[in-house]
Amino acid sequence: MEPFPQPLPFPILVQKSNVMNPLLSHISVNPKTCFGKPCIKGTRIWVSLILDNLAAGTEVDEILESYPHLKREDVFACIAYGAAMSHEHFMELKLVV
Repeated sequence: MEPFPQPLPFPILVQKSNVMNPLLSHISVNPKTCFGKPCIKGTRIWVSLILDNLAAGTEVDEILESYPHLKREDVFACIAYGAAMSHEHFMELKLVV
């Protein structure tokens, strides 16, 4: 059995459910653009593409090099969107004991 995780060396800011993260203003959803998938505003870059890259270990600076018209805040907005979605929706994962 793994030990209980140690506390983080910095405080975690808890987002209240009734307050929208201002970073989310960088994200748009339009049924006529990219099949209605959430995109970085003003682009056709899916939020899920950025999150998949981050999950695969791609550094933020590498993403910004690949998409020079994006800003660092756009990448953080994708993370904020993913976090906001996980408050209400979740995936069923196989339980490993």
